[in-house]
Amino acid sequence: MTDKVSTMDVRQRIGDMLNRVALRHDEFIIERKGKPLAALVPVERLEQMRRFARRHALEFMDRQQPSILTDAQASELAADAKRSARSSPKSRRKTK
Repeated sequence: MTDKVSTMDVRQRIGDMLNRVALRHDEFIIERKGKPLAALVPVERLEQMRRFARRHALEFMDRQQPSILTDAQASELAADAKRSARSSPKSRRKTK
């Protein structure tokens, strides 16, 4: 079950909410000014979401076309980017 709670509710009921998450596997959407800010979920659910994201990222990478750049070309592009970043003017703070 997913409940929506305000940040003020969380401050007042954090102990109860943690017990509900740990024991009953409840989930909470924490809102500030009516907008979702964070979620309080069981650790098992978080790990499940991470595994799902990793698996789909790997599947996506497997479906991609092999790179048309050789290692030498990729190294040269990286070196050019480094040189470009070093030579660009940076804003500096004035010291008193």
